[in-house]
Amino acid sequence: MNPLAIGNSRSKQQLRLNWPDGREQRLDHVELRRQCPCSQCRAFRLRGMAPLVDDRVQVVEVNAQGYGLQLIFSDGHDRGIYPWPYLAQLAPEPTGI
Repeated sequence: MNPLAIGNSRSKQQLRLNWPDGREQRLDHVELRRQCPCSQCRAFRLRGMAPLVDDRVQVVEVNAQGYGLQLIFSDGHDRGIYPWPYLAQLAPEPTGI
């Protein structure tokens, strides 16, 4: 399931996805960088380590890849393609509060 709309706010450091079920998801740029699905970042996490990410990192470019998004970060990292199902599960469901 692909989102209906994608927005990127560098000032708020958030990626916004509007899903067909009406859910709006806001994902923090720093957390997206930490959860990068590229093989190098996954290898870090499998070893119990986390990639060092500057708290000021931003998504500077968003490229649709059909099955997901390639995110290009201000630190130069551009290797991860985030599949739609992966993005959908990154943020918790809205609580309605």
